[in-house]
Amino acid sequence: MLLLWIGSLTLIAALLMAKAPTMIAVTIIISLIIGALTFINTEFALYILIAAMLLGPQFGIEGAAGDFARGRGVTLRADDFLLVIIGLSWFLKTAVNKDLGLFLKTPLNRPIAYYFLACLFATIIGYMMGRVKGTAGIFFVIKYFEFFVVYFMAVNQLKEEQQIRRFTYFMLIICFLVCLFAFAQIPEGKRPSAPFEGAEGEPNTLGGYLVLMLSIVFGLLLTLKENKPKIYLGCLVFFIIVALAATLSRSSWVSLLPMALALLYFSEKKKTILAVILLVLVATPLLIPKSVSERARYTVKQAKEEGQLQIGNIRLDTSTSARILSWKNIFIRDFTNQPLLGYGVTGYSFVDAQYPRILAETGLIGLFTFFLLMYTIYKNAYLTYIHTQTDFFRGISLGYLAGFFALLVHGIGANTFIIVRIMEPFWFLTAMVIMIPGIEKQAQIDDQKAQLAGIGLLPAKKIP
Repeated sequence: MLLLWIGSLTLIAALLMAKAPTMIAVTIIISLIIGALTFINTEFALYILIAAMLLGPQFGIEGAAGDFARGRGVTLRADDFLLVIIGLSWFLKTAVNKDLGLFLKTPLNRPIAYYFLACLFATIIGYMMGRVKGTAGIFFVIKYFEFFVVYFMAVNQLKEEQQIRRFTYFMLIICFLVCLFAFAQIPEGKRPSAPFEGAEGEPNTLGGYLVLMLSIVFGLLLTLKENKPKIYLGCLVFFIIVALAATLSRSSWVSLLPMALALLYFSEKKKTILAVILLVLVATPLLIPKSVSERARYTVKQAKEEGQLQIGNIRLDTSTSARILSWKNIFIRDFTNQPLLGYGVTGYSFVDAQYPRILAETGLIGLFTFFLLMYTIYKNAYLTYIHTQTDFFRGISLGYLAGFFALLVHGIGANTFIIVRIMEPFWFLTAMVIMIPGIEKQAQIDDQKAQLAGIGLLPAKKIP
């Protein structure tokens, strides 16, 4: 079967390349190579995907009806293409090897299905009613499904502790490279963003991603006993904090508070965390750059402009005012017109805040299924943290919990849970946390079998 698959791909490639331009031919060759590598070794393909999550370029799509009708640009990214290639190869591999299974049974399968179906049905109905224009709505729903593909591919691949260690450290290396890219943008006098974000960039996206990764680093620092990894992790903290400060993303800065409180609540090293928090509070006014302090004051110190909200004696900046007004319009005016399934994905005007956007686009059903998914994630992450006995696993699960609460708050001022560069790493980490209990249980079974074999109660494994 494998030889037949390789032969078919070779024939298809030869036919296509005979008539294709050079660039397209090269792209086809690379795609086929990645597809073949995925079929042979899915873990290798996941490393490529992790790198592409933050380091892959993105491309805008023009000319599709409705794509820009609601103030939304439709973009494709390198990891979109990689996910298609890797996903198809993975599906083929599971079809050939029935033992692998397509969707491994996990506690998140049903909540994921409920939320995805709510988004899909809301968008289809919105399209039928004329609220969703063109193909943009279905395109965005497919993009949401990509996050879950990342999750299912990861849970099917994760089998042992060393895999999780390798993937985690590789993600931290990618984070370090992203920070270096952000550092290179600082002298240019602009707010840093992730690589290949376009001319304007998305500093808020980079900020959310950095807060998530910072949470993982802190979780490991608080649990690991080896000193050598802590040195590297401590250095990475410095790079992340400087890059995060330079983004001037207020939503990201605010999300540091729930991250710190989560670490304080869940970690056993409460005195250490309290001491660090107090040190940060004392040192921040002395060390904070002028641009950061000005950005923080900008919320209430912006020069008078049209569109600002006045609350008592406080005048909010136009950006914050627009978010508050969008919440008000949805809750008081527009939500009641489509309360159950909303207007459909992209069927409502652009809202730069996660929760009112979900309510407007998918209604109460969508909002309920979203929070059901979030609750299920939290419950299982918490159970993983309190039951795991491995220091590295405790660090990952602790950091994940802190990052989870940070992103929930980040979503107040951004569309956090649909931003590709935040959600793809988030769902990969989610897969790790969900799989930890099963990996530990299997390791214990293997140890028991080895012990029984050692005293002659079980036959020893035959070496092939």
